[in-house]
Amino acid sequence: MTLTFPAPSKDKAELETGPAFTPRFDEKGLVTAVVTDARDGELLMVAHMNAEALALTIETGIAHYYSRSRNSLWKKGESSGNTQAVQEIRTDCDQDAIWLKVTVAGHDATCHTGRRSCFYRTVGVENGKARVTITDEHRHFDPAQIYAEKKG
Repeated sequence: MTLTFPAPSKDKAELETGPAFTPRFDEKGLVTAVVTDARDGELLMVAHMNAEALALTIETGIAHYYSRSRNSLWKKGESSGNTQAVQEIRTDCDQDAIWLKVTVAGHDATCHTGRRSCFYRTVGVENGKARVTITDEHRHFDPAQIYAEKKG
Protein backbone atom coordinates (compact mmCIF):
# COMPACT_ATOMS: atom_id res chain seq x y z
CA MET A 1 0.00 0.00 0.00
CA THR A 2 1.31 3.43 -0.86
CA LEU A 3 -0.25 6.41 0.83
CA THR A 4 -1.25 9.36 -1.26
CA PHE A 5 -1.92 12.83 0.00
CA PRO A 6 -4.84 14.99 -1.11
CA ALA A 7 -4.22 18.57 -2.18
CA PRO A 8 -4.23 21.02 0.72
CA SER A 9 -7.45 22.85 1.39
CA LYS A 10 -7.67 26.47 0.29
CA ASP A 11 -9.72 27.05 3.44
CA LYS A 12 -7.20 28.22 6.07
CA ALA A 13 -9.34 27.06 8.99
CA GLU A 14 -9.70 23.58 7.47
CA LEU A 15 -5.95 23.40 6.80
CA GLU A 16 -5.06 24.48 10.33
CA THR A 17 -7.70 22.64 12.36
CA GLY A 18 -9.26 19.98 10.13
CA PRO A 19 -8.43 16.28 10.46
CA ALA A 20 -7.01 15.79 6.94
CA PHE A 21 -3.25 15.45 6.58
CA THR A 22 -2.56 17.38 3.38
CA PRO A 23 1.14 18.29 3.28
CA ARG A 24 1.98 21.42 1.30
CA PHE A 25 4.89 20.35 -0.87
CA ASP A 26 6.91 23.17 -2.45
CA GLU A 27 7.38 23.78 -6.18
CA LYS A 28 10.02 21.01 -6.25
CA GLY A 29 7.64 18.57 -4.57
CA LEU A 30 9.42 18.70 -1.19
CA VAL A 31 8.51 19.43 2.39
CA THR A 32 11.05 20.28 5.12
CA ALA A 33 11.54 17.71 7.87
CA VAL A 34 12.95 18.66 11.27
CA VAL A 35 14.25 15.65 13.19
CA THR A 36 14.75 15.43 16.96
CA ASP A 37 15.64 12.64 19.37
CA ALA A 38 12.45 11.26 20.93
CA ARG A 39 14.24 10.63 24.24
CA ASP A 40 15.89 13.97 25.00
CA GLY A 41 14.61 16.37 22.33
CA GLU A 42 18.04 17.11 20.81
CA LEU A 43 17.88 18.52 17.30
CA LEU A 44 19.47 15.88 15.08
CA MET A 45 19.02 17.05 11.50
CA VAL A 46 16.94 18.93 8.96
CA ALA A 47 16.16 17.22 5.66
CA HIS A 48 13.55 17.14 2.92
CA MET A 49 10.86 14.65 1.98
CA ASN A 50 8.95 14.14 -1.22
CA ALA A 51 5.56 12.40 -1.20
CA GLU A 52 7.15 8.96 -1.62
CA ALA A 53 9.59 9.48 1.28
CA LEU A 54 6.82 10.78 3.52
CA ALA A 55 4.52 7.88 2.62
CA LEU A 56 7.28 5.30 3.25
CA THR A 57 8.09 6.94 6.58
CA ILE A 58 4.47 6.75 7.71
CA GLU A 59 3.96 3.21 6.39
CA THR A 60 7.20 1.65 7.67
CA GLY A 61 7.94 3.70 10.78
CA ILE A 62 11.51 4.20 9.50
CA ALA A 63 12.59 7.66 8.33
CA HIS A 64 13.04 8.14 4.60
CA TYR A 65 14.09 11.39 2.95
CA TYR A 66 14.69 12.85 -0.47
CA SER A 67 18.29 13.78 -1.22
CA ARG A 68 18.41 17.02 -3.18
CA SER A 69 22.10 16.51 -4.04
CA ARG A 70 21.58 12.96 -5.35
CA ASN A 71 18.02 13.53 -6.59
CA SER A 72 16.93 10.26 -5.05
CA LEU A 73 15.02 8.63 -2.24
CA TRP A 74 17.14 7.93 0.81
CA LYS A 75 16.44 5.58 3.72
CA LYS A 76 18.29 7.17 6.64
CA GLY A 77 20.91 4.81 8.03
CA GLU A 78 20.85 2.39 5.12
CA SER A 79 24.63 2.71 4.69
CA SER A 80 25.71 3.43 8.28
CA GLY A 81 23.22 1.27 10.18
CA ASN A 82 21.99 4.36 12.04
CA THR A 83 18.36 4.04 11.02
CA GLN A 84 15.75 6.31 12.56
CA ALA A 85 12.67 4.65 14.07
CA VAL A 86 9.87 7.20 14.04
CA GLN A 87 8.08 7.59 17.37
CA GLU A 88 5.89 10.53 16.40
CA ILE A 89 5.19 12.69 13.36
CA ARG A 90 3.85 16.22 13.65
CA THR A 91 3.07 18.87 11.08
CA ASP A 92 3.06 22.62 11.53
CA CYS A 93 0.03 24.91 11.31
CA ASP A 94 -0.03 25.22 7.52
CA GLN A 95 1.33 21.72 6.86
CA ASP A 96 4.47 22.81 4.99
CA ALA A 97 6.93 21.34 7.50
CA ILE A 98 7.17 17.97 9.25
CA TRP A 99 8.65 17.22 12.68
CA LEU A 100 9.88 13.67 13.26
CA LYS A 101 10.65 12.45 16.76
CA VAL A 102 12.94 9.44 16.33
CA THR A 103 15.12 6.93 18.11
CA VAL A 104 18.40 6.26 16.33
CA ALA A 105 19.73 2.72 15.98
CA GLY A 106 23.29 1.59 15.39
CA HIS A 107 25.88 4.00 16.74
CA ASP A 108 23.22 6.53 17.88
CA ALA A 109 24.65 8.98 15.35
CA THR A 110 22.69 10.93 12.77
CA CYS A 111 25.35 12.98 10.98
CA HIS A 112 27.44 11.51 8.16
CA THR A 113 30.47 12.95 10.01
CA GLY A 114 29.91 10.36 12.75
CA ARG A 115 28.45 12.81 15.25
CA ARG A 116 25.13 12.41 17.03
CA SER A 117 23.69 15.60 15.52
CA CYS A 118 24.32 17.47 12.28
CA PHE A 119 24.30 20.63 14.42
CA TYR A 120 27.73 20.17 16.03
CA ARG A 121 29.00 23.74 15.41
CA THR A 122 28.13 27.13 16.82
CA VAL A 123 28.28 30.36 14.82
CA GLY A 124 29.93 33.45 16.24
CA VAL A 125 32.05 36.45 15.33
CA GLU A 126 35.83 36.53 15.54
CA ASN A 127 37.86 39.54 14.41
CA GLY A 128 34.82 40.93 12.60
CA LYS A 129 34.21 37.72 10.62
CA ALA A 130 31.55 35.07 11.03
CA ARG A 131 33.16 31.82 12.17
CA VAL A 132 32.05 28.36 13.20
CA THR A 133 33.37 26.50 16.22
CA ILE A 134 33.04 22.75 16.64
CA THR A 135 31.30 22.06 19.95
CA ASP A 136 30.98 18.28 19.61
CA GLU A 137 34.26 16.54 18.82
CA HIS A 138 32.93 13.09 19.73
CA ARG A 139 32.40 10.79 16.78
CA HIS A 140 30.27 7.73 17.35
CA PHE A 141 31.75 6.03 14.29
CA ASP A 142 34.51 6.55 11.73
CA PRO A 143 32.81 7.72 8.53
CA ALA A 144 35.74 6.68 6.32
CA GLN A 145 35.51 3.13 7.62
CA ILE A 146 31.70 2.82 7.60
CA TYR A 147 31.14 4.29 4.15
CA ALA A 148 34.20 2.56 2.61
CA GLU A 149 32.81 -0.81 3.79
CA LYS A 150 29.52 -0.09 2.05
CA LYS A 151 31.26 0.86 -1.23
CA GLY A 152 33.50 -2.21 -1.26
